Amino acid sequence: MTELHLDTDRDGRAFIAPLVSTLLTLPLGLVSLFFAGLSPMACDSCNGQVAQAFDASFQTAWLVLMAGFVVVLALLVWCWALPWRKANAARRVGIAIAAPAVVVLNTVVFWALLDLP
Repeated sequence: MTELHLDTDRDGRAFIAPLVSTLLTLPLGLVSLFFAGLSPMACDSCNGQVAQAFDASFQTAWLVLMAGFVVVLALLVWCWALPWRKANAARRVGIAIAAPAVVVLNTVVFWALLDLP
């Protein structure tokens, strides 16, 4: 009787939210990483204290960006690793929505931390 209950509790559509989240989050993260990598060019013509201030802010912002990507990766793994049961459907969708949202938040925080000239 328990086996029958477990089979009916399995969510056949559980892969949809993690798949959509992954297909949205990975390109979004790559674009964010690309533009963050180009950001040092904003201060190519800087020198003196302006360049030092930018370099210091970039190092901090880059570490925050990388830490944010670790959080995004953890969210994606968590989303896929949740048991495919109907009881976890809402949690899975919430985590799936959180992953690309954290990428956007991570990018905004990165640009806010930069001391652009």
